[in-house]
Amino acid sequence: MYEYAIAWEWLAFAARWFHVVTAIAWIGSSFYFIALDLGLVKRPHLPPGAYGEEWQVHGGGFYHIQKYLVAPAQMPEHLTWFKYESYFTWISGFLMLCIVYYGGADLFLIDRHVLDISAPVAILISLASLAFGWVVYDLLCRSPLGLNTWGLMAVLYAVLVFMAWGYTQLFTGRAAFLHLGAFTATIMSANVFMIIIPNQKIVVADLIAGRTPDPKYGQVAKQRSLHNNYLTLPVIFFMLSNHYPLAFGTAFNWVIAALVFLMGVTIRHWFNTTHARKGRPTWTWIVTVILFMLIMWLSTVPKQLTGETDTAAVTTAFQQFADNPHFPAVKQLVSTRCSMCHAAEPVYEGVVRPPKGVALENDAEIAAHAREIYIQAGRSHAMPPGNVTDITPDERRLLIAWFESAVEGKKQ
Repeated sequence: MYEYAIAWEWLAFAARWFHVVTAIAWIGSSFYFIALDLGLVKRPHLPPGAYGEEWQVHGGGFYHIQKYLVAPAQMPEHLTWFKYESYFTWISGFLMLCIVYYGGADLFLIDRHVLDISAPVAILISLASLAFGWVVYDLLCRSPLGLNTWGLMAVLYAVLVFMAWGYTQLFTGRAAFLHLGAFTATIMSANVFMIIIPNQKIVVADLIAGRTPDPKYGQVAKQRSLHNNYLTLPVIFFMLSNHYPLAFGTAFNWVIAALVFLMGVTIRHWFNTTHARKGRPTWTWIVTVILFMLIMWLSTVPKQLTGETDTAAVTTAFQQFADNPHFPAVKQLVSTRCSMCHAAEPVYEGVVRPPKGVALENDAEIAAHAREIYIQAGRSHAMPPGNVTDITPDERRLLIAWFESAVEGKKQ
């Protein structure tokens, strides 16, 4: 059964790589078209119905692009649709959520100091929250408030701040940030799947049938695209945040999340204004730096990290690793080779917080992270970094024997 841990690790790697590739494709095309749209120039020679044009140079060639707000007079022979990047980004991201947080719910999803619930209940709450996000967002967009773009965005920001706080009341700090990213990404991808592409298909069908398309479909799609544009950078932050305990593992983690959304707005505003040739608003970078410094300050007040999984509460789930005959030797090995960094107060120079929030100072913590120790320091040489603590091949074999014998013992 220990082969399962290795296979699961490779499955997670494949899903993560798939997610990265599709996300790059989606974000790249999104940023490109927003920049293109904002840079369009109105000229008198444009064909009837054309809103603007742009000349671009890339890869040794010139590109002449024209945009029609509704549709051209006749249906083009070929259309390139930009939709699958969004769909597969969400699918691969959800797969990662299932592999890491649902598959490891007791360790990564549930913090029994925050909310003492079972793994199935936590997973149901997670799934329900993603669906809840889209329903609330879509209802707000369809309400009279949807006619006021900036008023709508202010209300949506309030919803996101509430969800940031709410997730920290349900899950570990790491899972709260990841879910906030998934919550936002679900809205973005659903915008593409439920609104933008269907509206474009209606316009195409009208063209084919010889009807004049209704401009409202393009206007609604553009509003949803604008929301996606301002949400992209925060989503990237939350998807990468599991590497930074100072962001997700502090008492003010939900406030930090709220400020991250604001930083996404200020950064995108600079790019959007620049692409629209309306100047370069340097104030946005000043505000961004101030927000980031505020985040840095909040991450150290108080110094005690919170929001991580309660390893003592999940010890019973990993008892086979603590009861294993190899455990005393493993505990000694971890204390001499790992705990100088993986401690509440690391003593290794330059390390001020345990990497990824993982502490390995007692039986419960070591047993709870048995699989990670096996993968990172037993089966691979990823830990310690650069083998700075001189772990020997025999010691790595001890870690392998400990984990595999514990797993086999449980199976028997």
